[in-house]
Amino acid sequence: MKTVCWLAVSFLLFFSLTEFIISQNEVPHFPIVNYKTVVFKNSTEFNKFIKEHQPQKFNKIKYRVITTLNRKELRYFRLNQKIVVPDTYIDDLRAYSVFPLYYEGAKDIPKLILVSNVYQCYACYEFGNLVRFAAANTGKKTTPTYPGRYSLYWRERLRRSSFNDEWVMPFTWNFHLLIGAAFHQFAMPGYPVSHSCIRQFKEDAEWLFNWGEGAKYKPKTGYVPFSGTPVIIIDFFDFVKSERRWLDLTSNQLKIQGLPPHPLEVEEALIPIQHVPPEFRNLLSKKDFKRYKYAEDTLKARGVLPKNIRLTPSKSLQKNRTKDTSKVTQRAKQP
Repeated sequence: MKTVCWLAVSFLLFFSLTEFIISQNEVPHFPIVNYKTVVFKNSTEFNKFIKEHQPQKFNKIKYRVITTLNRKELRYFRLNQKIVVPDTYIDDLRAYSVFPLYYEGAKDIPKLILVSNVYQCYACYEFGNLVRFAAANTGKKTTPTYPGRYSLYWRERLRRSSFNDEWVMPFTWNFHLLIGAAFHQFAMPGYPVSHSCIRQFKEDAEWLFNWGEGAKYKPKTGYVPFSGTPVIIIDFFDFVKSERRWLDLTSNQLKIQGLPPHPLEVEEALIPIQHVPPEFRNLLSKKDFKRYKYAEDTLKARGVLPKNIRLTPSKSLQKNRTKDTSKVTQRAKQP
């Protein structure tokens, strides 16, 4: 009997140790990469730098690294502005992540997206292991990207904005039905600039488009809330100080601290009612309408929003475009 018990315990210990080793082996290991900041005052030197980082085949890695670290496209680099430059160029951009390579809080979650407004970037995890790190440009001061819990709902390969037909947004992943907030490719000037959306470079937007999972849909009631890939926006950009902290990093060893230990328990994002298009507000239940109505006051009371901020109200979709909005309205319906 003792022999059988000992064998059982040995088997369990072996299995646990093997599982631990496999899990640890999934976590990538990268060398220390140090950063320096440069400010070009001479146009000749600046143009040489830009040329060296153009996205031709022989130096695509340098292009991807430099644009990711600075959170902007090369066309937005300027003379007399700070530029972050690494001492090593690695083709796996996870080497430059400000998120941890392993996130204990996500170990039981198949897929999870974490977004930082403060550091203008996001990370994708599979069972706690970082699988993608990418730059992002989030919402501007008057239409910010609010912290809290969201999830992916629907995607569209090439979408035109519901507010303006001239805004073409490749690889769109909607993560809030009523305000139309989404991940998508668009211009990346290197700071919070969008209408609550999360902008990305093309390579990252296409990858996320294929990796993410949308929400379950029921014909009679619509999308099932929070049934798609979870999206957690962990912080809020300080528009008063307007610090661009990603430009102050000195190495890839610096990581964001204090991630939520239980990400799926993070409070649903508070969205002020003025960001919801007028024709969608009647889709809210009385309880939800009250939550949206007092969201701005709550966010200011918590110190998330500056007290003197003036948010830009959402205009009616029908005043901004002449196309039929029935499809958009259908997508906005929630159980």
